[in-house]
Amino acid sequence: MTALLDVPGSAVRICDALSDMLALRQPSVEMVLWPRKIPAAMAAALDTLPATSLPEGRVLVRRDDLAAALDTLFLDRAATAELRPWLIADIAMLAACFADLTGSIEIDVRLERITGDACWKFHRDCVEARLLTTYRGPGTEWVSPTDAAAALRDQRAYRGPLHRFPPQAVGVFKGSCAGPGSGIVHRSPPIAGHGETRLLLCLNLPTSASPERWTRSAPQLG
Repeated sequence: MTALLDVPGSAVRICDALSDMLALRQPSVEMVLWPRKIPAAMAAALDTLPATSLPEGRVLVRRDDLAAALDTLFLDRAATAELRPWLIADIAMLAACFADLTGSIEIDVRLERITGDACWKFHRDCVEARLLTTYRGPGTEWVSPTDAAAALRDQRAYRGPLHRFPPQAVGVFKGSCAGPGSGIVHRSPPIAGHGETRLLLCLNLPTSASPERWTRSAPQLG
């Protein structure tokens, strides 16, 4: 992988803190990346859980209901008892930041276990903005805007510079709906046959593909 700080140009910004991710609002910035580390005890607990015990779920939620709605994602995951409070708080923090960044009062939150080559093709997301972080397993792979055309053309045959989110890093990037020429080209790392399981958090703005909005009387998810 190309060293993270060798990325050419100013389209990609490396952040020192979550609050710095507001730099994505600048027209010239296509992605902001916060190379944070989660607490070592939480990382170790996630890594040692059986894949089937990792929590997952999806919810469309108003910002004010984040903590209560996220709680429903973990009810049937007894093996996550140690992680549960921390993970809920971390996802809520990232979702609140994404809401601040995008100005949305609703967030589509998806926590997903991935064992195969999901979204392995280089692509641009058809969204205005998206937040990704991988709690377990290898992070999202991406190319700088100068290499985007080659990656889209060559796909698995692409041998140009390739970057990867550092473990547990948080990235927010613009998609193709953000305007002409926007959209960081990226892919999920191919992991099929390697015995790995990723735990990926994806935050989006509401779309027609989002679930119904969560309410306090809504059925709970397991």
